[in-house]
Amino acid sequence: MYHPDWLSAVCNLDPEIDAEIVFFFMKKITFGFLLFLIGNMSLAIEPFTITDIRVEGLQRLEEGTVFNYLPLKVGDEANDEEVFISVKELFATGFFKDVSLDQDGTTLIVRVIERPSIASIDISGNSELKTEDIEQGFERVGLVEGRIFNQATLDQVVREINDLYLSMGRYSSTVATETDALENNRVSLSIIIREGQVARIKKINLIGVEKEKTSRVLKQMKLKDRRGFSPFTRKDQYSKQQFEADLESIRSYYLDRGYHDFAITSSSVEISPNKQNIFLGIVVEEGDVYRFGSTSIEGLEETLTDSMSTDLPIEEGEPFSESAVSAARNLISGRLTDDGYAFVDVIPSFTTDKVSNIVNTLFTVRLNQRVYVRRIDISGNVFTRDEVIRRELRQFEGAWYSSGDISRSKSRLRRLGLFESVQIETPAVAGTTDQVDMKVIVRERDTGSVLFSAGYSDADGALFGVELQQRNLFGTGKNLSLVLNNSDAVDTYEIVYTNPYHTPDGISRRFKLLSRSVDSKEVDTAEYALETKAGSVHYRIPIAETNSINLGFAYESITIQSTVETPPEFLGVIAAQPESDQFVVSSGISRDNRDDFFFPTRGANASLTLELAFPGSDFEYYKVNAQGAYFFPLGDTMALKGGIGLGLGGGYGDGVYSELPFFKNYFAGGPKSVRGFDSRSLGPRDSGPTPQPTGGDRRLLVNVELLFPAFGTGDARDKRFGLFADGGMVWAASQDVELDDLRYSAGLYFDWYSPVGPLSISYGVPLDREPGDEREKFQLSIGTVFR
Repeated sequence: MYHPDWLSAVCNLDPEIDAEIVFFFMKKITFGFLLFLIGNMSLAIEPFTITDIRVEGLQRLEEGTVFNYLPLKVGDEANDEEVFISVKELFATGFFKDVSLDQDGTTLIVRVIERPSIASIDISGNSELKTEDIEQGFERVGLVEGRIFNQATLDQVVREINDLYLSMGRYSSTVATETDALENNRVSLSIIIREGQVARIKKINLIGVEKEKTSRVLKQMKLKDRRGFSPFTRKDQYSKQQFEADLESIRSYYLDRGYHDFAITSSSVEISPNKQNIFLGIVVEEGDVYRFGSTSIEGLEETLTDSMSTDLPIEEGEPFSESAVSAARNLISGRLTDDGYAFVDVIPSFTTDKVSNIVNTLFTVRLNQRVYVRRIDISGNVFTRDEVIRRELRQFEGAWYSSGDISRSKSRLRRLGLFESVQIETPAVAGTTDQVDMKVIVRERDTGSVLFSAGYSDADGALFGVELQQRNLFGTGKNLSLVLNNSDAVDTYEIVYTNPYHTPDGISRRFKLLSRSVDSKEVDTAEYALETKAGSVHYRIPIAETNSINLGFAYESITIQSTVETPPEFLGVIAAQPESDQFVVSSGISRDNRDDFFFPTRGANASLTLELAFPGSDFEYYKVNAQGAYFFPLGDTMALKGGIGLGLGGGYGDGVYSELPFFKNYFAGGPKSVRGFDSRSLGPRDSGPTPQPTGGDRRLLVNVELLFPAFGTGDARDKRFGLFADGGMVWAASQDVELDDLRYSAGLYFDWYSPVGPLSISYGVPLDREPGDEREKFQLSIGTVFR
């Protein structure tokens, strides 16, 4: 029998060869060492030429498999080195537990012991981990039925399963394995899991707190100790990562309240013998409360230092605050990055006076090299032309780098509503220290080219028809929509064309042709029939980055007819002016700095508009509308929205009607105002036998929403959930505006920019329903713009 250098074989084994091979080689080393000691055998052999190869010990594998992996062939010369290589190669296949090479004359004998194959795998006792997930883990490492069994691989998987249970706080869990030998060199595997109970935090001991309230310090922690029966919370489940984060929260709490020398001297985690209870210990040294003294900046020109120092959020005499220091640091860095210094180091240092408890702060600024943008590259726009993107950019090629201009560029692109996502990267140019490239990466919306829409609205009933809309006509950013809609209440035929850049400096122009028929009896309001033919042109003139003036002109040809249910309040007007010509001018000012067109999370939009029928029109009236919404970010994905809408209208002059025409009235209730109430149902009603809502000439709407993304959507911006609270009411000219008349509702909604257009579903509950109010909790809109 030939025994090559086994120690060398072990040292050169492939890392994937398991412990059994190492054990086998160690046995050979020991055997060879003993032979060496007694001097009865030398490891060197006389070379011989192989005339035949015989394989012994196979049960399932074919001889051809061994011949395929065996380096030695008939006619080759066998020696110590070749034998060693052959053993190593056969072991590396993973098919065998033992391999030896013998000589019978000039015949090479290969003796092997096969590893068993896996006949079955049974997993039991698991409920927290899905069986399919565990099986997928087995498949990734080759532990599946019919494959070769490897004990070391099984042990590794068991350790990983144990680690998963430990990460869940199940410290008493166990994972055992049983291997049963079967006929034909097969084994069945059993994985027996005992998950145990989740270990809970029994007590959090906070030592050293004297000047602050212990309860207030503990509130800074997300981990909580167990108090009573709490099956619906996991705050009492220990997590190493969360514990470390809680320690940082405690540290920040103290450092923001003047405790400049605060320190956490030690922390501990102990588990009970039964592995069910965890005890956390935190020892702190509070120190004294310090106040800000002088604040200075070094490393900048004197004029720049003076202008920045006056704006720093640090007040002399106020308690020391690490948050204030961080805000000041960001302000300095932000000002400098806006001026081309893309890589700025702002290092705060402190000098403490322990007698007077004063902290003097010094910000050392290292400007490094001033940087400019060499080139702007745009990618991801398959349909949209580059110029549509470039005209929104506020960072230009060849200009000094400005983080503010880059941020504004990103916001403007997202407000276009053409892209699902916008990313801007600024990698340094290789071989330079003063240049960066700007990479604008967009992902276009699937519905940004053509939108076909048909749907339902609680305000107008079932909607049938087709809307052909191209918000990005031929990739130019222009908007063309052709609307042919037929609902229970309204028939609309409309053509709208908008050019957002009618002039190079950003003046937009919109043309609109409209034909609309309204049958109000289908929407449960006071009955009449109205036909309108209109044409208009509208200009938006930017006066600042986010502000604009709006100016529009329109002509309307209006025909009104009564029905058998038309209320007395409308009959006189219809009889006196069944047909009318209106010349209407509209003007206003608006501001929009939201970060996204459809799903904003920060910024605000507000507008104030006046709609005025020119003197000499058959109906002389005015309408003043003011509305606004503010989005306050809560973390990276959530936001709080607050909104308000005001409307005021009336008549003027000596026309047939001295009030706001009834067909121009405001309404409240429904998906776009006060959800939970029936559409257009709030406010004044007519004096007919079955009183119906008439609307009014004054309206107030208020709204608060908590916005959060749909779960599992990542950074996609096409779905959103929200909790809302709405309020609103309309008043007739004969009524006084009383805030006590407002109706309120609250509920949940879901918005989705679906392939057939915007979809909104809400469930609202009226909070102060009065007699006569019409409730409608579930409301749905498809193909209409979000609130």
